[in-house]
Formats: sequence, structure tokens, C-alpha cells
Amino acid sequence: MRVIGVISDTHGLLRPDVHSALAGVDLILHAGDVGGDEILTELELIAPVRAVYGNTDAPGQPGLAPAIDIAVDGVSIHVSHGHEVGLPTPEKLLERYAADVVVYGHTHRPLIARASNRLVLNPGAAGPRRFDIVPSVARLTIADGCAEAELIGLRA
Repeated sequence: MRVIGVISDTHGLLRPDVHSALAGVDLILHAGDVGGDEILTELELIAPVRAVYGNTDAPGQPGLAPAIDIAVDGVSIHVSHGHEVGLPTPEKLLERYAADVVVYGHTHRPLIARASNRLVLNPGAAGPRRFDIVPSVARLTIADGCAEAELIGLRA
């Protein structure tokens, strides 16, 4: 079993309870709008980090990729910010990306959606509170070729 921490839209703020919410994960995937290298440096204290850039990050910024495509124990995972499809929806993302798990951010709205054997995950926004939405992250568990996700609210 592998557990992956998923975070997005930190916008330069890493809440202290992210450390406990993501404690023990094998890897952290950041779905963009990072807001500075210090965010990635602090997340590295928890686990190795891979991150994509969002619409407020500079494309080509060191440490940020346009997209991430990885396989974990036979499960393919695609990570992008989501802004590249306009207003991201599970339907648009599943149509564009063939991965078993599609991770995105951008909307700040946490979401777990299933379509057949595929999973779409938005961990919500972990940074400054916006749109009257509780800040959150997610834990993605891969076991026996299946992916399950859990959203974890953070203190506002």
C-alpha cells in the first residue's frame, strides 16, 4: 500500500496542520499555484515533493513542471493545475487525460469523483481561505491496483 499526499493552491501559505494531515505519506503531489519555493521546501520536510505550476506560478520556474504523469503500483496518475482546460470539470479532465487518477486544483473546491474505474481528485485549496470554502488537502491511497481518496479539512 502506498499513500500519497495531495495539495494544491497554497498561494504562498502552508498551514501548520498540513504537517499532521500529510504525516506518513510516501510522496506529496502539489497541483499548482504554489506561491514560492519555501512552500516546496517545507513540504519536503514531510515527504518527497513533485509539483506542477498553476496559473499564478511562473511557467518554467525550477521545481515546477507543466504536468506530472507517474505510475504507482500499477495505477497511472496525471497531475496538472486544471486551468489548461478552462473551467475544469471531471468530465473535461477525464476526456483529456487517460490516467486512472486525474489530480487537479485551480477551482479551490475539494472534489472526489468516480467514473467507471477512474478517479478525479481536487484536494481543494490549502492556502489562504477564499470563496468561503474550508481549506483542505487529500490523501490518496493506492492498494491492490485500486485508488481511494480522502479529503482532510484544515483549520481556517
